[in-house]
Amino acid sequence: MRILLATLLALVLVLQYRLWFAEGGIAEGVRLREKIAVEEQRNAELQARNDALTRQVLELQNGHRAVEQHAREELGLIKEGEQYYQFVEGSEDGAERRP
Repeated sequence: MRILLATLLALVLVLQYRLWFAEGGIAEGVRLREKIAVEEQRNAELQARNDALTRQVLELQNGHRAVEQHAREELGLIKEGEQYYQFVEGSEDGAERRP
């Protein structure tokens, strides 16, 4: 009887070990769920970036306003006949800077 009880106890311990720590066990399931959550967050960020890029491509294909805005903001270009003004703030001591 003691041998049977010891054998059953050993079997339960082995099965518990496999349930909690072995491949396919509960611990691995928890790790995989955490990894899935991280990857879903990353996918959401990448999808938002892709959506923004898609909107930008459509704007560039459909009109010149986006091209003009990009040229003004990124390249500092102005239209023919426009005047460009650059405002320079004074230094901290109150003296104006002269070129």
